[in-house]
Amino acid sequence: MQKAPQDRMAMLKRKVDERLKKIKHVIMILSGKGGVGKSFISANLAVAIASLGKRVGLLDADIHGPDVPKILGLEGEQMLTGPPGIFPVEGPLGVKVVSLEFLLPSPDVPIIWRGPLKTSAIIQLLGDVVWGDLDYLIIDLPPGTGDEPLTIAQNVSKVDGIILVTIPSEVSELDVSKAAGFARKVNIPILGIIENMSYFRCPSCGTIHYIFGKGSGERLAQMLTAELIGKIPLDPKISEANNSGRPFVLEYKDSEAAREMLSIAKRIIKKLEGGRGRG
Repeated sequence: MQKAPQDRMAMLKRKVDERLKKIKHVIMILSGKGGVGKSFISANLAVAIASLGKRVGLLDADIHGPDVPKILGLEGEQMLTGPPGIFPVEGPLGVKVVSLEFLLPSPDVPIIWRGPLKTSAIIQLLGDVVWGDLDYLIIDLPPGTGDEPLTIAQNVSKVDGIILVTIPSEVSELDVSKAAGFARKVNIPILGIIENMSYFRCPSCGTIHYIFGKGSGERLAQMLTAELIGKIPLDPKISEANNSGRPFVLEYKDSEAAREMLSIAKRIIKKLEGGRGRG
């Protein structure tokens, strides 16, 4: 006799909980729209937290646009499998990385799936991956509030919070407000807001230019009673690092944007464990 769907889902959820029980903190990275640099934030935040002496995992749950392997220079890598399950690919500073791209024959193969298939894939990754002992698991999610973030919210019991990524524009502000509404609906706290592409500092004269607008991060923080935990400036070297597969926070660690990313990592650690991080 086949198990009822609700029984099967309960069984899968228990399997996910069992796999994640050695992970101390789980953080979802969410935005209301595309093009705000969310995967860049997720990947470099994971590396920044690892640089502070933490054991970090990174799940690329953006099924249709898995950019994390490219950003971290892991294209072409494959996840190994064995009796215990699926083993993550080891990235910079020992960050354990899991992405569906590692299971594809080539990076340009599209994933054309409807909701149920995406849900099953995410639950299988969560339930079958051998994460081991981790201090942090960062989950990079696609834009919006659809299948992927809902699957994580419903099947991971120990999510500490959501970090919202925005840029200083009114359109992004509106969309991120919807993402905040999602967080409230699923009863997951908002750990903070990161404003990416916040401003551009002229390298010649030091003048700050607000390319996309100004004050959006502060307005969102006030409206949502959340903390603005960082403002990352525009830097042409970010695109250069992403394209070459070298983590920006390591390649240009003395830049203003990399220093801000490290400060954000320290703020997150302080929020979740009272600041027990090195550096």
